[in-house]
Amino acid sequence: MEKKLYTRAFWLAILTVGYNLIEGVVAIYFGLEDETLALFGFGVDSFIEVLSGAGIIAMILRIRQNPDTERGEFEKTALRITGVSFYILAVGLTATVIVNLINGHKPETTTAGLIISAISIFTMWLLIRAKRNVGNQLNSAPILADANCTLVCMYMSLILLASSAIYALTGFGFVDSLGALGLVYFSYKEGKEAFEKAKGIECGCETV
Repeated sequence: MEKKLYTRAFWLAILTVGYNLIEGVVAIYFGLEDETLALFGFGVDSFIEVLSGAGIIAMILRIRQNPDTERGEFEKTALRITGVSFYILAVGLTATVIVNLINGHKPETTTAGLIISAISIFTMWLLIRAKRNVGNQLNSAPILADANCTLVCMYMSLILLASSAIYALTGFGFVDSLGALGLVYFSYKEGKEAFEKAKGIECGCETV
């Protein structure tokens, strides 16, 4: 049963990496083409989730290759990779908010942005559910942390859509920056928690 669950987690990570690579390239292309900063930043952030997914792939491969080794050794590395991904995301979001405030940025809606966001929300929601299901059954902190990284990306998609709609209705142009600030806090909190869990595994006192 555990072997099947790790196989499922492996393919979920592969799907996460593959999807986000495609999404990142497409979003950056249309962000540059339409001169849309929000869409460009959304594409860059997709590559951060690739890093987290790659950490899960590496962990599962190492567990498969070393079945007699305590899995905690490999989970520590995966948690640290995901933790770094969260911190990079927090820094990137903070920088985006600062640039937006200085430039008086207003949310921009493009057809490409709407389509990419809608597809992303649906795909991320399915991935989150599947990752949490597998992570809970395996009692795996790294897989659950990776699911939260996917959750941040889904929230970013929602903010990209909602900010444009709110701006169109009210003219308030900083709603996306306010939403991003909330994600900065969440990303930092999750990154810190990932490193704390890695330390807990190291001292043998961690529980998921």
